[in-house]
Amino acid sequence: MRSGEVHAVMGPNGSGKSTLAHVVMGRPGYHVVAGAITLDGADLLAMAPWQRAAAGLFSAMQYPTEVPGVALADMLEEALVAVGRGGGDVAARMRTEAERIGFDERFLARPLNVDLSGGEKKRNETLQLGVLQPSIAILDEVDSGLDIDALRLVARRVEAETEERGLGVLAITHYRRLLTELRPDQVHVLSKGRIVASGGSELADQLETTGYAGYAETDGAEPEGEGPGVATAP
Repeated sequence: MRSGEVHAVMGPNGSGKSTLAHVVMGRPGYHVVAGAITLDGADLLAMAPWQRAAAGLFSAMQYPTEVPGVALADMLEEALVAVGRGGGDVAARMRTEAERIGFDERFLARPLNVDLSGGEKKRNETLQLGVLQPSIAILDEVDSGLDIDALRLVARRVEAETEERGLGVLAITHYRRLLTELRPDQVHVLSKGRIVASGGSELADQLETTGYAGYAETDGAEPEGEGPGVATAP
């Protein structure tokens, strides 16, 4: 996956989509037995999760965690300071991002994700992406819980990041509606832990009609645990 590209990963429940996101980000409880994950040549598997984030990875979680007592602004400021980018103007950045995605500014003063609806949490994750400006963003069902208008704003904000900064996006989704705004360069079908089909946006259109039945029993040619990792362009 290169800078500026959007790769969509689709597939039935239990196919391994969220597991893929967890493994790339280094969530504890998973053991990688083969293969490699690299970012600009750096071995991500040798890094702790915070080091992967500092290297340029970002994960918008399917179920964002509530963190009572930790202010959103404090978290973002510490994250920016940790990578040497300073956090002095984080409040202004937050307000700018909130306006772009229609996120009510009164939520900016709350502890991280506390007392937010599912859709508001997804907007909050998108706001964090805009402030932190990572190299690669993994979006795990960022469309879940968003109404039509919110989905359009969130998807267009992420799409703008791909065009303005060359953000690379791995978007995990069940529905084509996200991909009408966040235009994918490639669509992959994941089944039983393997990518069994890849194509352009027309593949998402096909899945909308046929579902995953035709891929459920497909035996992918690529061995499990092998294949390309995640990388940005030079």
